Amino acid sequence: MMKAPHFTRRKLLTAAPSLALLTGIGGAALAAPEGLTSETLLMSRSGKGPRIVICGGGWGGLSAARHLREELPGAEIIVLERNPIFWSCPMSNKWLIDVVDTAFLTQDLLRPAQKWGYSLVHCEVTNIDRAAKTVHTSKGKVDYDFLILAGGIRNAYEAWFGEDRQAAEYTRQNFGSAYIPNAEHLALKNKIHNLKGGTIVMTLPPPPHRCPPSPYERACVMAWHFKVNNIPAKILILDPKPQIAPIGAGYEAAFEELYPDIITHVPNAKVKEVDPYNKRIMTEAGDFDFDDAVFMPPHQASDMVWYADLIGKGEDGRPTGWADMDPRFFTARGDDSVYIIGDSMGAISPHFGHYPKSGHVANYIGRIVAGNIGQRVRGEDVVAELPDNLCYMLVNGDPQEAISVEFTYAVGQDGLVHQTQIDIDVRTPDLMAEDFVWIDGMFNDFLR
Repeated sequence: MMKAPHFTRRKLLTAAPSLALLTGIGGAALAAPEGLTSETLLMSRSGKGPRIVICGGGWGGLSAARHLREELPGAEIIVLERNPIFWSCPMSNKWLIDVVDTAFLTQDLLRPAQKWGYSLVHCEVTNIDRAAKTVHTSKGKVDYDFLILAGGIRNAYEAWFGEDRQAAEYTRQNFGSAYIPNAEHLALKNKIHNLKGGTIVMTLPPPPHRCPPSPYERACVMAWHFKVNNIPAKILILDPKPQIAPIGAGYEAAFEELYPDIITHVPNAKVKEVDPYNKRIMTEAGDFDFDDAVFMPPHQASDMVWYADLIGKGEDGRPTGWADMDPRFFTARGDDSVYIIGDSMGAISPHFGHYPKSGHVANYIGRIVAGNIGQRVRGEDVVAELPDNLCYMLVNGDPQEAISVEFTYAVGQDGLVHQTQIDIDVRTPDLMAEDFVWIDGMFNDFLR
């Protein structure tokens, strides 16, 4: 079995808090009994319909749950989510400079569970036994007929530090990436608003990586804050790519026209070594000292995909870091009872690689997979569908102006998926307004 990188993989938990809450259909909260272990039966079967377990209550998982309830009214749908609230990575860069408030980003997970009638369990996924069709969690085990893995990404710090857990954890605590919904977002916001000056190094994950939050957008909102508040700070973007992408022209114009004295973009700056203690980073484009940093390490599929032994292998036989899956039906290769949706997905086409690892794509594929499972349960032909993607990025805080990118997909004559990218590089307030219309529609679909 392929194992997750050693220093980040969690041990199987043996006990859970004695008053854990399980939220079932209708939102009823039940006190869990004393002495739960990872082998305790978490939820017994409640009906004759299929049981669909969704690991991850984010943009993809909640979309799948909501649309599965419409597809299969008699199914038992269980969402396993470790976070007590929903926190949106889309729009989170704007939150850093108070364009939106915390209440805008955070949503009540109980409301959609009650509205759509699926069960929500707050727990940590600790192991997946595909042979037994069982998910082990910090509050017990649950069996499934279909399993959807929607756990997002993990930060692959071992690419920089190997087995040095201490250096990785020091880096996470002091120079966190704020890419996964947790306390790192608040730490980054506090860092930005409390900074007195100096050089901030920002590394970008090599593609493919989660976006939003766009690292270039993050640099822009930080630079705007420093500019309007007269903070003598510089941002050094260390980009492993040879050029800014996507929306290169739009970001280049923002860097050069709005923040020429603040942002410096360094291409081909693949990280070779990081010394977080002495605040020095070595890259293929040179070595740099810094006063503070936002270190975004490489991304990989979430731990749960590793637990399920579903990580793909490259031509060299080494793990790709992403799910091994059918690119049209989103099922795991060799196990069509398991689906992978959202940011953990593997490559889709040799023409472009991965779908954008965005909330929009995760939401769309959640809907597609819900429809495909419904078709399978009803004995219908399963129809392969394609998503699209749309992202808006704020580059100026006053006036609030954004740029955007759109991706569309079609199957070509070669039978493979082809991608068309449409960049809107001219920053305008209209695109900022469209962003709010877009996210309002998304939240109304699966959260409200």
